[in-house]
Amino acid sequence: MEYKNYFWDFDGTLYNTYPGMVEAFVEAFAKHGLKLDNTEIYNLMREDSVRKAFAIYAKNMDKDELRREYKEIEKSFQKQAKPFEGAKEVCETIVKNGGRNYLLTHRDKSALAILKRDGLLDCFSDFITADNDFARKPDPESLNYLLDKHNLLAAESVMIGDRKLDIQAGHNAKMAGILFDPDQLLNDDFEAEKAVNKLKDIL
Repeated sequence: MEYKNYFWDFDGTLYNTYPGMVEAFVEAFAKHGLKLDNTEIYNLMREDSVRKAFAIYAKNMDKDELRREYKEIEKSFQKQAKPFEGAKEVCETIVKNGGRNYLLTHRDKSALAILKRDGLLDCFSDFITADNDFARKPDPESLNYLLDKHNLLAAESVMIGDRKLDIQAGHNAKMAGILFDPDQLLNDDFEAEKAVNKLKDIL
């Protein structure tokens, strides 16, 4: 293995949650009379963030109410969320070879319940979720916290994610970044140390 410490994003990296996220977003706005294109919303979420999507489409609307509705609708899709092919095998291989996995997600603790459901929770040494209230990526605050807490070297660590902000967060914490880009939407957008279309190619 090239690294000892693997920091994982959840949505769109370990789990293919975008179908539910996009559908929930479109459905929430439809309730307020705004019809949105699913592909356009997916691309925006991948290229930037859900937060950016709200900033663009919720102008002159009650953003707090829309977010509440979005989160409520999205919960119904969580049972359908499946790990990407190879997610469990890669995480287990990292542990087997003496490495460690850490989770860094903007999702709340529901991410841990999903990992436990699918037998992935024990592969992780520690977790940062939205409930920890750290600054959001690409701010490196949460990564630096985990590095300090576990006495890890940034030079032996890598941030894995499907978006630009994941790679930027890793770089801001002085660690490498691996872009997981299953549909090759972002490959040429920025300088990750490595870009993969399949999780098994991380190792």
